[in-house]
Parts: sequence; C-alpha cells; structure tokens
Amino acid sequence: MIDQFERLPGIGPRTAQRLALHLLRQPEEQIHSFADALLAARSQVGQCQSCFHLSAEPLCEICRNQERHTGLLCVVADSRDLLALERTREYKGQYHVLGGLISPMDGVGPELLHIQPLVARVDREQISEVILALTPSVEGDTTSLYLARLLKPFTQVSRIAYGLPVGSELEYADEVTLARALEGRRRMD
Repeated sequence: MIDQFERLPGIGPRTAQRLALHLLRQPEEQIHSFADALLAARSQVGQCQSCFHLSAEPLCEICRNQERHTGLLCVVADSRDLLALERTREYKGQYHVLGGLISPMDGVGPELLHIQPLVARVDREQISEVILALTPSVEGDTTSLYLARLLKPFTQVSRIAYGLPVGSELEYADEVTLARALEGRRRMD
C-alpha cells in the first residue's frame, strides 16, 4: 500500500507511510467507501465534450452554467490549472483544457493536444477574447506563441501577467520573474 501511495504525485515515502497507516486504522466500511469512490471516479469521469475538463457528464459543470460569460475563453494546460483559477473566484468565463503543453523534447507536438478543437470552437462560437493561462516556461511560452498565431485571425488574444507572488522579497526573485513583473506592470490611478 505504501508503494502505491508513493506513485501518486507529490507523495513521498513518509507521507505514503502516514496515509497507509491512517487507512489501516479506519473501519472496514470506510475503506470500502474509499475504494468504491476511487473505482467509480475511474469508470465515470471522462472529459467534457466542449472544454476537455474532467466531467462525469457530457458537458462539465462550468460549460453547463448559463451564468458564465460565453465570449471569454481561458486556455489552460490541464484541469489542475483550471481548478486553481476557479479557486480565485475572479474569472467568470469559459475554459479550454489543452491536455498539456507543446514539448518537442518530450515528443509532444500540437497534434497531441486539444488545439484543433480550440481553433474550431473559437471560429464557431462568438469568442471576443482568448486568455492564455499557461505556465511561464519554455513549453508554456512555445505553446502560447503557437496558439496566439493560430487564434489572432479569429479574436483578441491575451496572456495572463506573470510576476512576483504576494509576500515575496525582490532580492530573492530571479531575473526572469523580475523582468516579467516589470513587463506586466499596471498604471496606478
């Protein structure tokens, strides 16, 4: 059981051991409920037909929500990024999950991502702006540049600002982060 927990992302040997020991102390019916939930999720959760976010329905909860702004589309690499943006409670538009980033070194080209459905969606729907919310990395920058070139004929394309996290010290920030913070500056009125 410890070995299985260690295979999960972000779980090291000590955490895996702690989780395993915790489960061993639980009542048997709770263990069955936990196992049933894992099996049900694996068999029932797939991808939304519109945005490719995780969903147990043909359309995810966000795509079904009539109160979301349909003209605004935020592009993310995966569902973890979408969930992080949702936690802010600031973004009220729709999403599109690419399923990764372009990474030639890892053998991931544009054809392996949900890029063609994105272009078709932007062309088909009345999207006034596409916001690229991709990781500030070589792969994220490559993917952003590729998508911007594809989407600019159809709509306005923007990218989220990158910079310093709240509470950080300037002296500890790397040069790229500081440069991006300067580029993404906003006027104070």
